[in-house]
Amino acid sequence: MLTVETAIDAVPEQVWHYWTEPEHITKWCHASEDWHAPSATNDARVGGRFKTVMAARDGSTGFDFEGTYTVVEQPHKIEYAMDDGRKVVIDFLAEGNMTKVIEAFDTENENSLEMQKDGWQSILNNFKKYVESQK
Repeated sequence: MLTVETAIDAVPEQVWHYWTEPEHITKWCHASEDWHAPSATNDARVGGRFKTVMAARDGSTGFDFEGTYTVVEQPHKIEYAMDDGRKVVIDFLAEGNMTKVIEAFDTENENSLEMQKDGWQSILNNFKKYVESQK
C-alpha cells in the first residue's frame, strides 16, 4: 500500500461532509486542472456503493472510479474495495481544530508507484484546498 496525507483546517465532521457528499465530490475530485469529475454518487454505509466519473476536460478520455464500502465509521474512518479488488483505507484524525487525512491504497500495475502516489496526493491536495475555501 502507498500512503498520502494532508492536514486540513476544519474539524472531522466538516471534512467528512465534503468528502462524502456528491455535490462536493464533483468540485475537488481531480488530479489536475485539465481533469474534472462531472458526476458522482455516494452511499456512504457498509455495503454502499460510490461512483465518481473522472474525465479530461477536453473530452478525450475518462473513467469511472467506483467501489463498495467495507467500513464506515463517521466521521473518523472509511475503508472500501474498488471494483478491481484493490483496497483503500482513509483515516480522519482530529488534531485540535484541524483534521489529518491519511489515505492508504493498494497500487495497480499500469503506472509507476511515483505516478500513482503523485496522482492520489494531488487529489488530496485539491480536497484540502476546496474544504478550506468553504470557510
